[in-house]
Amino acid sequence: MNFRPHPHDEPDINLIPFIDVLLVIIIFLMLSTTYSKFTELQVTLPVADAAQQRDYPKEVIVSVNSDGRYMVNKTLVEGRSMAALGAALVNAAKAGKDSVIIISADASATHQAVITVMEAARSQGLVQITFATQSAAQVGN
Repeated sequence: MNFRPHPHDEPDINLIPFIDVLLVIIIFLMLSTTYSKFTELQVTLPVADAAQQRDYPKEVIVSVNSDGRYMVNKTLVEGRSMAALGAALVNAAKAGKDSVIIISADASATHQAVITVMEAARSQGLVQITFATQSAAQVGN
């Protein structure tokens, strides 16, 4: 008879099949779940008539044609220098520093011609600048 104590081996739990089953369940849940956009906000914006809100005396429209010539409020600017353009902008800006410069450049006008308008406006303290575009529907007509 063998009365010596036998070392008790702890039973091993094999985790690999358990992990495999969990991964299959996770993949199944990921593929079968539908994702809804619950974080999207439904916002109703107010309606306003844009023509009534426009303040025409504050607008200075600067046109740049493909040759690099400038027109300020439909008046041709003599010369293409920044100083001449700046003087024309100051004369046309009836609202002073609150005037909005609208640059309407030809599609084939040079990048430098548009930058010159922006720099002339900045040098005169006119910092509100925007660009005029036309929609694709207007181009076809």
